Amino acid sequence: MASLAGKHALITGGGSGIGAAIARALAAEGASLSLVGRRKAPIEAIAKALPKASAIVADITSGTECKAMAEAARAAHGAIDIVIANAGMAGSAPAAKIDAAHWQQMIGVNLTGSFNTVHAALADVTRQPGGRIVFVASTAGLKGYPYVAAYVAAKHGVVGLMRALSVELAAKGVTVNAVCPGFTDTPLLAGAVDTITAKTGRSADASRAELAKDNPHGRLIMPEEVASTVAYLCAPTSNSVNGQAIAIAGGPV
Repeated sequence: MASLAGKHALITGGGSGIGAAIARALAAEGASLSLVGRRKAPIEAIAKALPKASAIVADITSGTECKAMAEAARAAHGAIDIVIANAGMAGSAPAAKIDAAHWQQMIGVNLTGSFNTVHAALADVTRQPGGRIVFVASTAGLKGYPYVAAYVAAKHGVVGLMRALSVELAAKGVTVNAVCPGFTDTPLLAGAVDTITAKTGRSADASRAELAKDNPHGRLIMPEEVASTVAYLCAPTSNSVNGQAIAIAGGPV
């Protein structure tokens, strides 16, 4: 029997990259899915390819939209058992050139968006033991990187939020964890490659190779590698895995 049969998972950023890989992994375990994104077409395409999946358009930086998101998810598949706060974005700038708009965008999407997502579904997830919350953070939530100070600050905040909630919700039988991928082969990374290419004149392949060097095993992480860890954290057999920030980077961070 599929380990997540009868469970309802809400996944933000479910239309591409890591989010889409997580959707496929949880669907394979029998979960019903509510896939959330700002753009309708990508999430609908993933939802149509999976059983028991629906698409919901929402901007996670808005608490009001996240409340409506949770209501739409309940209408489609019932109470929410699993929340995957995956949606995020990256942006780079030297510290001296970070302006208020850049700072607010990185914090708003990555940290406030993660909080809004979880907060909107919290009553559902905590209604009975066995609820799961998984944040998709980054190795940038575990260490520093140059030229992405706002992003690093936001992802450190996500890890801190996870740790606080894991302690607060443990008595309810709910686990809260984070996965922290290194440089991963996703559309988000493609954007970083474009930026590097534009600024340095390197080829796209050379730029990708440069980013891959930061992962200890010297290659990019695949989205499916992240998704398999998320599926493990959602399984009933992971009841005692709580409050962990798990690096998926090919080695120590």
